[in-house]
Amino acid sequence: MPLAAARYGKDNVRVYKVHRDESTGVQSVTEMTVCCLLEGAIEVSYTEADNSVVVATDSIKNTIYIKAKEHPVNPPELYASILGQHFIDTYSHITAAHVKVVVHRWTRLTVDGAPHPHSFFRDGQETRTVEATIRRDSGITLKSGIVGLTVLKSTGSAFHGFVRDEFTTLAETWDRILSTDVDCGWTWKTFPTVAAVQDGVERFDQAWEAARGITMKTFATDSSASVQNTMYKMCEQILEAAPEVDLTNYSLPNKHYFEIDLSWHKGIKNTGKDAEVYAPQSGPNGLIKCERSVSTAGLR
Repeated sequence: MPLAAARYGKDNVRVYKVHRDESTGVQSVTEMTVCCLLEGAIEVSYTEADNSVVVATDSIKNTIYIKAKEHPVNPPELYASILGQHFIDTYSHITAAHVKVVVHRWTRLTVDGAPHPHSFFRDGQETRTVEATIRRDSGITLKSGIVGLTVLKSTGSAFHGFVRDEFTTLAETWDRILSTDVDCGWTWKTFPTVAAVQDGVERFDQAWEAARGITMKTFATDSSASVQNTMYKMCEQILEAAPEVDLTNYSLPNKHYFEIDLSWHKGIKNTGKDAEVYAPQSGPNGLIKCERSVSTAGLR
């Protein structure tokens, strides 16, 4: 019985690269976690124990390091494309390479008011992500993203007018705390070749900066009627800012902060307009998702 689908490779490959500017003495660093999975004429390795078609996962790991040495790792969209194309060009029986790159934050330290030339700090768990699929004769698809950007605002969010029936206990509110861990992605129109990815490569950093800025500004300034409406506004703005993007998406957990009724202790007022002390909740939480495409009307 044939396989329905198969892919394999190396996951959780940690890569750190330093760039040294000899003229200024300034160093820049990039730390990534890379996953690379291959597809192709590999069925016999599963069904007949024939390993002659297997590019060892250790070899895939080594290739990840070598390509990081030979080529720029920034922007990650270009590195992922180069890495995936290598496997298509090198092994005739491989028909697709799936590369995921997660870039971890290292922000340059400021010392005595000046940026330090070679010292950095980790300012949060936010990551920049890329998922690339390189297929033989079908081009390169890229999805860029932001994951783990935690934001909160203490007012400026409401939620009312929702369905009320025999299952409803939630009170309507015209003012609440809103917090979420941003998971945002944008999918580029297909690139025919690595050269097309490299031509105008600055588009990727520009889109990331725009998406991050749009997310934070809209979150902060929107008088939010719901997470749904706020995320839709973010999607619209990203598509306007990055015309080569075909689709954008958000997944936003609604991280709840509940008022604590302290009236039982000496009549302390701590609800409604008097609320100052809240209990952050680890779960359950709302989870709201949407996709917006330029090629189809409305949401998906």
